[in-house]
Amino acid sequence: MKNVLAVLLAGGVGERLHPLTRNRAKPAVPFGGIYRIIDFTLSNCLNSECRKIEVLVQYKSLSLGRHIRSGWNIMHAEQDEFIDVIPPQKRVNDNWYLGTADAIYQNLYSIDAATPRQVLILSGDHIYKMNYMKMVEFHRQAGADMTVAAIETPISEGSRFGIVETDSFGRIVGFEEKPKNPKPMPGNSDVVLASMGIYVFNADTLKRACTDDAERKSSHDFGKDIIPRLIETHRVFAYNFQDENKKAAKYWRDVGTIDAYWEANMDLVEVTPLFNLYDKEWPMRTRTITSPPAKFVFASEGRRFGVAIDSIVSPGVIISGGMVKRSVVSPEVRVNSYSHVEESILFDGVNVGRHARLRRVIAEKNVRIPEGAVIGYDLNEDAKHYRVTESGIVVVEQMDVVGAGGK
Repeated sequence: MKNVLAVLLAGGVGERLHPLTRNRAKPAVPFGGIYRIIDFTLSNCLNSECRKIEVLVQYKSLSLGRHIRSGWNIMHAEQDEFIDVIPPQKRVNDNWYLGTADAIYQNLYSIDAATPRQVLILSGDHIYKMNYMKMVEFHRQAGADMTVAAIETPISEGSRFGIVETDSFGRIVGFEEKPKNPKPMPGNSDVVLASMGIYVFNADTLKRACTDDAERKSSHDFGKDIIPRLIETHRVFAYNFQDENKKAAKYWRDVGTIDAYWEANMDLVEVTPLFNLYDKEWPMRTRTITSPPAKFVFASEGRRFGVAIDSIVSPGVIISGGMVKRSVVSPEVRVNSYSHVEESILFDGVNVGRHARLRRVIAEKNVRIPEGAVIGYDLNEDAKHYRVTESGIVVVEQMDVVGAGGK
């Protein structure tokens, strides 16, 4: 992997994840208590021995840059290893990034400076485990110009992805971006082969493709523009996703909506988690937390114990006479006496007041839930004050006025 450069596209606005992306880029959104979403892609790079990484940022990237600087400053420059965070520089024109392919085009100078043989294009906003080295080896053995990572997906979800059609050798012969009527895989009418937004390019192919695209009138997107054109003139192959999560079903989640984000967090608190954070052979790295250990104490009145069941509890948390069930609790959270938190995600520094009740709630960083507040039980009432999703997830922000009874 010494001749491979990984480029992470981490500049998206993440509109569907709003309001969690009101003040941060989508890859910087907290996940699983102590992590940020981008940690999973970066951990895959590290575990794949890919140590030349450029992170292209744009939208509200301050917290993302700080996180990478403080948590990922582990590369050895003398061995030509690096993680560079690159903001838009308008090096070739006066535009901000107009699409994924345009982001690469505007940074060809930085890519050329790394002199890679292959370029690995990654997204910084998916949850999965993957050995990119295996994909690069497949790409080289196939004599491919470009390789697209793909995963079998139910046809009912096919309209959300780029759909790949291959011949018997795995060469891509058709590609449609988010089609209304996706084509099923041969022999299985219930499944489609979906692009994961992970690509391996030969460096010269990538440069030519993005330069040619920049001169065209297009959306400057890999799925909509680059791949459909390349399959007509180049050797483009599909790589069948090999999951390092070691479960019966392959795990790859696009956490691009509030509901999908909440569901992926709940995957972590199952008795047998669908996504395993505890595999020492494929560790997930993040910024080191310097908080003290979590603490559980009982309420002196009535001797109610502080309890967490089927939950992730991060460092610095104090559960003082409250009950937490099937929840993800981030660092420095305080859950006070007689409160009840269920199927919720509490970001750093949240304080849940006495006798409060939360169900299926996402509480933003440093939110204070007052005593007696009830959120997640009357969605019609909640919708007057907070964002409530179609499936009933309630998002509470710092700017929300929270009072007793959910007001």
